Amino acid sequence: MNNTMEFEPLPLAWNEAVADLDVLYARIAKQLADETDARPRRGLWFEALRRVSPERVRVVLLGQDPYHGEDRGIQQAHGLAFSVPDGVRPPPSLRNILKEMEADLGRPCNGNLSAWADQGVLLLNASLTTRGGEAGAHVKHWQPFTQKLIAYLGQRPEPLVFILWGGHAQKHKQNIAPHHIIIESVHPSPLSAWQGFFGSKPFSQTNAALAQLGKAPVDW
Repeated sequence: MNNTMEFEPLPLAWNEAVADLDVLYARIAKQLADETDARPRRGLWFEALRRVSPERVRVVLLGQDPYHGEDRGIQQAHGLAFSVPDGVRPPPSLRNILKEMEADLGRPCNGNLSAWADQGVLLLNASLTTRGGEAGAHVKHWQPFTQKLIAYLGQRPEPLVFILWGGHAQKHKQNIAPHHIIIESVHPSPLSAWQGFFGSKPFSQTNAALAQLGKAPVDW
């Protein structure tokens, strides 16, 4: 059965801003038409792009792959990199992010990062979907699409702040023009967080960079 009619449309502003994005998405929709357990669910694939239109992007935080599990029957993934919906306990990497944020800024936060997106922080995963219970299942499908997005953002004339955690995100530095500001460290995963993520103060660093660019800080 062809399920392409169930697929959400690309947010219009991004479709108009980035050439051939709709062509790439049409190919992905065909490739994933028979996927029965995509995470996040259909309707949330473009949540990051829907919440932040191109002209509102101030900060780009790159993730890798959506969460593929559940917590108490609720899917962890909801279309924003590193974020979980209300009622879902933060997975290990997100716990470390929240721990560092509290150490950096002195205040706690829950695992739903939607408020960041609403302030112009694009929480973009390199792959916008995966299969339930399987990490990286759809990377090859989304790679050309998200690389196109990152290249567009990286070459924009208006300076942005890019947050790159870990080697996978830092591979995209080659697509980011030098007038942008890059904040980077190791990944917040439990395997690497103690090797330089903790103590890196990415949130205060980002707000300092925004101030340098004449932009308002993010209320993390």
